[in-house]
Amino acid sequence: MKNYLLLFCCASIWLACSKPAETVPEPVAEAKPMPTEFADLKYIDIGKQGISNLSSGNVDAWMEAFADDATYLWSSGDSLSGKQAITDYWKDRRANVIDSLTFMNDVWLPIKVNEPQQKVVARGVWLLSWYQVSTKYKNGKKVGMWIHTDMHFNENDKIDRVIQYIDRAPINAALAKK
Repeated sequence: MKNYLLLFCCASIWLACSKPAETVPEPVAEAKPMPTEFADLKYIDIGKQGISNLSSGNVDAWMEAFADDATYLWSSGDSLSGKQAITDYWKDRRANVIDSLTFMNDVWLPIKVNEPQQKVVARGVWLLSWYQVSTKYKNGKKVGMWIHTDMHFNENDKIDRVIQYIDRAPINAALAKK
């Protein structure tokens, strides 16, 4: 019994003092970014400031966030190309068509697209927004609706593409000439 106890003690000391075998660490694979991820919250501030400026009628301040080569597309297929065309459209709209424009119940989602799932979606930062809009037109008619807007930002954090999903039927009805 003493021999077994002595053998056990010697084996324990030998195992405790022996150097563990060195393992070679496996090379760490470079982390691949997720296809999409949340983007910086600063884009929400840009979006909120934009609708605030548009609501107050300050189109010039709103357009400061746009790139010179920006495009503005509506779900109906209409579009504007270039910052100046967008500016002219909205200045005319705010001066001659829209009396007041109020945004409420807004929701914002800034995302960064690293690997587009579709060829038509551009890489980079997108700001997705949903909001309720109450519009009073110069003719006294009022329209309330929900709008979904997607904004893409270029490498200089300027908006180079806006896609707005809107139901034009109530707008057309409110502006119809009788």
